[in-house]
Amino acid sequence: MNIRKIITFTEDIHSEGGRPVDPPARTAVVLAVIENPWAGQGFVADLLPGIDEVAPKLGELLAPRVVEALGAPVEAYGKAAIVGLDGEVEHGSALIHTLKFGDHFRRAANATTLLPAVEKRAAAGTVFDIPLKHITDATVRSHHQSIEVRVADGPRADEIVVGLAAAAQGRPQARLAPLSTER
Repeated sequence: MNIRKIITFTEDIHSEGGRPVDPPARTAVVLAVIENPWAGQGFVADLLPGIDEVAPKLGELLAPRVVEALGAPVEAYGKAAIVGLDGEVEHGSALIHTLKFGDHFRRAANATTLLPAVEKRAAAGTVFDIPLKHITDATVRSHHQSIEVRVADGPRADEIVVGLAAAAQGRPQARLAPLSTER
């Protein structure tokens, strides 16, 4: 795995809807800009060797970093893969939609639900939203949120941006009724 750079973002929301948020609502994102392991190979029918080589290492690298950046217990989480223009969306999906990647984050966050994801092919600097959901119950509406990020110079055509996002709470000022009230 060839990593060009790792970027860490944190966001602390102190006010929402004109009201204070106390304690501030914190989210964190860690992104790795890596060389696409299938770059320059044309159509690759069997992605498994690349998955086995890269996905576990990425999960092991990113999961503790995003938890550390958050600085609090994880309550919501998500993942992303943005593939450069010479790659396929399937390349990003191959790296993040495997337990070899996601289980590192699930263990670090004490989570049990599937990680929501965004994956797409895009040019460098593209803005993308990483969806987040509650770590143990995907129906908890207060934790359905997203965080917007971008890498100014990535992904290059032969790269993939792979990221994990975490929130220490639900949306600031969340007040939707539980899903069970609609049944």
